[in-house]
Amino acid sequence: MDKKTIILSDQQIRHKVKRIAFQILEFYDGEKQLIIGGISKNGFVFAKRIMETIIEISDIKPLLCEIKIDKKHPYQNPKFSLSLEDMKDQSVVIVDDVLNRGTTLIYTVKHLLETNLKELKTAVLVDRSHKKYPIKADFKGISLSTSINETVKVSFGESSKAELF
Repeated sequence: MDKKTIILSDQQIRHKVKRIAFQILEFYDGEKQLIIGGISKNGFVFAKRIMETIIEISDIKPLLCEIKIDKKHPYQNPKFSLSLEDMKDQSVVIVDDVLNRGTTLIYTVKHLLETNLKELKTAVLVDRSHKKYPIKADFKGISLSTSINETVKVSFGESSKAELF
């Protein structure tokens, strides 16, 4: 039987979302436009929550972008709901729920380097620190030391939670 440990409750996730939104606003102080790009599925849900919080606490109206990437074949070009031309000269924050080895983020960044961005940052809810690539989370909810055999699963819904298996 797998033992589950709740590492973040619904209330804690809400707090992390708000804190990350404030950190993003502090970093991008004075920006008029900001793109929040969420990696499908959970990264997009997390990005949407961050965007809604930014709208709630500031005058910035960020654009939300969904990023679809094949996690089994991340080297294939990801698909963006905004065009690369729409992102040109913009500040972009790529959001995912869990940073495991960094593969998804690094291949997304690789593709975004084809356009001239103003600035690119990353945000994750859980940073596991098992990096295969030299990428880091600029904004993170929690850093968690885990073994490579453990799994972190984030569930967003009426009662969100992050669990360690």
